[in-house]
Amino acid sequence: MAGKGEAKSARTAVTVVLVAAAFVSLLLGKSMLLQAGLAVVLGWLLTGTRYQWLYILQHTLGRDLNALVRFVRMHLTMWLWEKRGLPTIPLIFSSVAQKNHKKAAFLFEGQSWTFKEVDELSNRLGNFMKSQGIRKGDTVALLMESRPDYVCLWMGLAKLGATSALINYNLRLDPLVHSITVANAKAVIVGTELAPALQEVRSKLNNIPIFQYADAPKNAPAKPEEPSKLLPGAVDLRVKIWDTPATSLKEDMAKIKNTDHLFYIYTSGTTGLPKAAIINHIRFQFMAVAVHTMLNFRDDDIVYDPLPLYHTAGGMLGIGQAVLFANTIAIRRKFSASNFWKDCCQYKCTVAQYIGEMCRYLLTVPSQPAEKEHKVRIVVGNGLRPAIWTQFCERFNIAEVGEFYGATESNSNIINIDSTVGAVGFVPRYAGAVYPVSLVRADDDTGEPIRGPDGLCQVCQPGQTGVFVGKINPKKAHSAFSGYADKKASEKKVIKDVFVKGDSAFNSGDILVMDEFGYFYFKDRTGDTFRWRGENVATSEVEAVISNVAGMSDAVVYGVEIPNVEGRAGMAAIVDSENKLDLDALAEGMRKSLPVYARPLFLRAMKSLPMTGTYKLQKKDLLSDAYDPAKIKDALYFFDGTANKFVPLTASLYQDIITNKIRF
Repeated sequence: MAGKGEAKSARTAVTVVLVAAAFVSLLLGKSMLLQAGLAVVLGWLLTGTRYQWLYILQHTLGRDLNALVRFVRMHLTMWLWEKRGLPTIPLIFSSVAQKNHKKAAFLFEGQSWTFKEVDELSNRLGNFMKSQGIRKGDTVALLMESRPDYVCLWMGLAKLGATSALINYNLRLDPLVHSITVANAKAVIVGTELAPALQEVRSKLNNIPIFQYADAPKNAPAKPEEPSKLLPGAVDLRVKIWDTPATSLKEDMAKIKNTDHLFYIYTSGTTGLPKAAIINHIRFQFMAVAVHTMLNFRDDDIVYDPLPLYHTAGGMLGIGQAVLFANTIAIRRKFSASNFWKDCCQYKCTVAQYIGEMCRYLLTVPSQPAEKEHKVRIVVGNGLRPAIWTQFCERFNIAEVGEFYGATESNSNIINIDSTVGAVGFVPRYAGAVYPVSLVRADDDTGEPIRGPDGLCQVCQPGQTGVFVGKINPKKAHSAFSGYADKKASEKKVIKDVFVKGDSAFNSGDILVMDEFGYFYFKDRTGDTFRWRGENVATSEVEAVISNVAGMSDAVVYGVEIPNVEGRAGMAAIVDSENKLDLDALAEGMRKSLPVYARPLFLRAMKSLPMTGTYKLQKKDLLSDAYDPAKIKDALYFFDGTANKFVPLTASLYQDIITNKIRF
């Protein structure tokens, strides 16, 4: 269980207790009663499992006290907004803009947008959309690439009490139609750069009014959009709001509650059509304030945000630092690995954001001076794999990593505040009542929670993998679950009778493991983990190994069925755009780094892999293709255990496998 280092720390903890007891004994003098009391207390501390708790406390006390102070600051910040009559995002931002009107809110493509300019543009938009019949409670879909105007537009709608459906700008055809209609949008605001994508599905949108916003520099004159670019029947929005008064929308803002809907932010759609998660004003506050306070952001921090603004990380956690705290945000239209550190230098950023596979992509870029010359002290995000964590920090001189965990719609969010390698966050072992998140045992095949004789879920012990859940408490911002626009989808994420009869919890669908100090580590998604040869295979760990062996290439791993064979065999799809994949080196790397049961038997070499807009690799279509050479045009390989190497998966070899002529 405990290693040599842990055993030494445990002995140290006990020694400290004994020394402290000896000191107290001297202070107590010769009183037999007091000395006896001390002996009882000492015996109680050092017997049973309390010995282990002393060890844990000695290891985590500093971290936990630090977290407590920041946690209190977080709630105090939100409480003060409420007391000052600033319960919603537009009211807080209006106050921030008034106090910092000359300060840069956004830096973008060589231009600086002041808080005053952002506030005034949002007022113009709000006033114009109000004249078009948009009211409190209405939803407007926003389809635009990342730029400062994007924030101004949703802020203007928010000042009316309207909800912005932040549409993934990578979507096309049916997924795009679904995202607009599932939110019951009354209108669509589309950037000219994405107008052709909207025009493709216009006939399926039931004549929803279209407002087209030109892609132009901040101070460019508001001339009419070119007829060839303006969609038929669309309102030329930039021209219209140019002449609209920037008068305040105080009366409209005063009617908004912090529980009203602010956004719909969509899930990545890795397992089906995107789901519209409800984000209310209090949720936005909690997420942005948590990052700001728990990671100790400074008032003069400049944040580099190269993430899509339609998603939580870029649009809430990043932009929220400007909206709520007057930090300056450097926005990039789309992520570029080769320009990441150059941008950080240009804008003098001290904080940088990442998500998904971005960190791995940065490691593939040839060395450049900017990667050492930047002033970034902390990177913040989700998805930095443990296998490259240390390499990333050492190469790019990163002192702190603020890795966090939590889905857009989740009420169970955690964060790593001390840069513990690989950890996605922590919860003190004794703080479950204050922040009720936990791991519960789940069925390996179905992902459903396993229940005990009492009908309740079985809580995992340290070292046991389980599904991450968060107890739902609508009265607390950090424990509330607002769900999705689709009520049936919301119901599927809630499990009942979790810790006690009658309670409920959000089911993340993610498999994590917690160590004895309360640190959590991501393992896999339920449905991704599979069993082979009686063992569970965590695909994320295998993917990390394969990616490293193959020179940081994109790779996904999934389980495939072989007729009449128990479990699922591993299969890897890997990017080999230049046909340089060394199969022998890959096989050797897998042999050295993975147990036999975790080594993929099937391999698919592809020119590219499907990926979401937030840089998460997709597996859905790969799973349906499996390893059938009749369906797949890419190069396929099978690991021949006798020859100890990958061999081409021919049609005849495929037949031998599915007819069980080859034994597994």
